[in-house]
Amino acid sequence: MSDRTTASDSAVAGASATGSRPTTPHVDAGDAGYSKDLKSRHINMIAIGGAIGTGLFLGAGGRLADAGPSLAIAYAVCGVFAFFVVRALGELVLYRPSSGAFVSYAREFMGEKGAFTAGWLYFLNWSTTTVADITAAAMFAHYWSLFSDVPQWLLALVALAGVLAINLISVKYFGEMEFWFAIIKVAALVSFMLIGIFLLVTQQDVGGHNPGLSTITENDGIFPVGLLPMLVVIQGVVFAYASVELCGVAAGETKNPEKVMPRAINSIMWRVGLFYVGSVVLLALLLPYTAYSADESPFVTVMDKLGVPGAAGVMNLVVLTAALSSLNAGLYSTARILRSMATAGSAPRFTARMNKGQVPYGGVLLTASFGVAGVGLNFVVPGQAFEIVLNLASIGILGTWGMIMLCSLLFWHRAKEGGVTRPAYRLPWAPYTQIVTLVFLAGVLVLMWWGGGVGRTTVNLLPLIAAALVAGWFAVRRRVNAIAAGHETL
Repeated sequence: MSDRTTASDSAVAGASATGSRPTTPHVDAGDAGYSKDLKSRHINMIAIGGAIGTGLFLGAGGRLADAGPSLAIAYAVCGVFAFFVVRALGELVLYRPSSGAFVSYAREFMGEKGAFTAGWLYFLNWSTTTVADITAAAMFAHYWSLFSDVPQWLLALVALAGVLAINLISVKYFGEMEFWFAIIKVAALVSFMLIGIFLLVTQQDVGGHNPGLSTITENDGIFPVGLLPMLVVIQGVVFAYASVELCGVAAGETKNPEKVMPRAINSIMWRVGLFYVGSVVLLALLLPYTAYSADESPFVTVMDKLGVPGAAGVMNLVVLTAALSSLNAGLYSTARILRSMATAGSAPRFTARMNKGQVPYGGVLLTASFGVAGVGLNFVVPGQAFEIVLNLASIGILGTWGMIMLCSLLFWHRAKEGGVTRPAYRLPWAPYTQIVTLVFLAGVLVLMWWGGGVGRTTVNLLPLIAAALVAGWFAVRRRVNAIAAGHETL
């Protein structure tokens, strides 16, 4: 099935569902050449994997130490807005599936400047997240004595090389890798939650503490250090949800996205509530918030306190899997986004190239090259590498989510004018949902600055990021206009 046929079928389906006259959607040249090898089970598990990653398995420890049990509230609030973002993207996907995802939609509703901005903000997100992921993988590997003497930068390099090799083969291998990574993560979280519930019910001792509500009440309650720390950690919590948009990118390489995507996206909400909020609540009930730290996964901390032989090692293997899964997803998604941009002239030509496995290998290699820079960061400042790139990635995430909601809002307006037809699967309460989400994202930026430290420094870099985007646009606009006019081809 061709991409043009898929897009048209989606429009007809949406039109029949709404009773409106079908329209002819925009066709993105960057969607050509892909295989349709991702199956329903891949998309469903990619949706789960996107909602469960390094931000929970590693980042929750430091955030619990900073904000206490109130972290569960932060996860719940951010989870609602993450769902709005992915639901908005899902509506656009049902309108027109595209491997370029929100970059392709920005091109249609905002023009090439919008597509350029959306694409490079997403690249900022994942190029820095790649560094965070290989850093996390190296930190997790150091848990075992076998690797304790291996330099952190070398372990980071090994992680990058392994995932890069698999990503370059074909999308089928990417899908299988993400499928099994997600299975491992879900199984581990379910097992941990069952163990936690058992410890609460039976009042088993956990490292000298009796689990239960007393763990919270006897340690200064839900807000042990006040409301401000909970607000400040929200920017890190947003990072935890950074991959929820991945299923929208993957829709361009799956058959029957109109059937697969709604089911996968709708399941994200309850998974967020169960796995994120539920896990943090259990962690807060099992041990005082002061028992956790940024240097260790909170799940590993609990298993260590239990003293069960090998349990902490198994959990550490799981969180290592989460880091590798996120790295795998980042290399995959940025390659597709860069190819969509390259075919329009706003990304380097080589990122449009495909290998025999129908993988845009140029984009994969460009993203991986930033991972190599991250290896150097792990060599110079191994103790601060994760926190530095986490804040830069948060800027990219906020920008990407903001562009998705702007595209959704413009799509809604164009549908009101009769220019396009909304599919039956829609973002509820539009346009208020988009507006409230955009206000929330702006608020997160304010909180980052308000919290001081690395967060404030990152926000202060925004003028430089904006200047780089403007300079980049002026550097490529002649080629973009030439391609649009048909005077230049790849």
